[in-house]
Amino acid sequence: MLEDCIEAYLDHLVTVKQASPHTVDAYRRDLKRLHRTLTETDFSGVVADITPHNLRHAMAHQRQEGLSAKSLQRWLSAVKNLFHYCCRQQWIEHNPAHTLSGPKAPKTLPKLLDIDQAQQFLDAPRDSTPIELRDKAICELFYSSGLRLTELVNCNVGDIDFSQELITVVGKGQKTRLLPVGEKAIESLQRWLAVRTRWASSEELALFVSQRGTRISQRNVQARLQQASQTHSLDKPLHPHMLRHSFASHMLESSGDLRAVQELLGHANISTTQIYTHLDFQHLAKVYDAAHPRANRSGQSAELADKQHTDDETLGK
Repeated sequence: MLEDCIEAYLDHLVTVKQASPHTVDAYRRDLKRLHRTLTETDFSGVVADITPHNLRHAMAHQRQEGLSAKSLQRWLSAVKNLFHYCCRQQWIEHNPAHTLSGPKAPKTLPKLLDIDQAQQFLDAPRDSTPIELRDKAICELFYSSGLRLTELVNCNVGDIDFSQELITVVGKGQKTRLLPVGEKAIESLQRWLAVRTRWASSEELALFVSQRGTRISQRNVQARLQQASQTHSLDKPLHPHMLRHSFASHMLESSGDLRAVQELLGHANISTTQIYTHLDFQHLAKVYDAAHPRANRSGQSAELADKQHTDDETLGK
């Protein structure tokens, strides 16, 4: 039955793929949506009876319910992966979703801080209270090493090598990578660790803890960064991935080494990292427009950046 196949696949994601709870929850929502849509028709419930026509009908139903193009792409990816798993288990002979394609979602660039904004935000005066010292260390580490939110929250005190200025993080798929930590971040971490014991017991391993003395939650980090952006008058709400994106863009802008940035970010596929080449081109185009005496190209930077991005995709770079 389809419902049993879904549960088996979700268990596979947890035990074999070691997917994050966030990823598993997203898959569960999408696959439960598939099951609910199919059961509203004359579907027998047997996974082998599902046809491409059934799935096209289900996808059309999602669109009618107002699911965005991006959400539909994610839904279709979950469905294809489910049936691919069923094929490997020999529960079905063919993947009924193989030929399906979702709507093309508009490409959006990640929001980030420019170098001056990042410097001003991180250098802004802060109180010497434990919560301020912790939040400053969190921001510095995000920007210094380009961590994902889950990676930062899961860091333990023992993951930092202060003598070598390195941190060990466990990323997607439980892949471990060793990252450099900048001097400013090291200093902030040392100041935080000096007061961390006011909240955390000696048995607590977490690098960052809440006032209750337990590992800080992702939601808490998100809320604290948003509060910090308001306190220090940023013109946009700050979230963890904005600091990660800023790290990546500034590293690429300065080094031009896409492969190195890919390794630092922990991207399995370099195509994921290539979004930052688009950001970098936008920056260069804006500098050209502002500085060149014969540019006179008001409003052209974005168009050129979009063309560069399209060309890169066409060439498969």
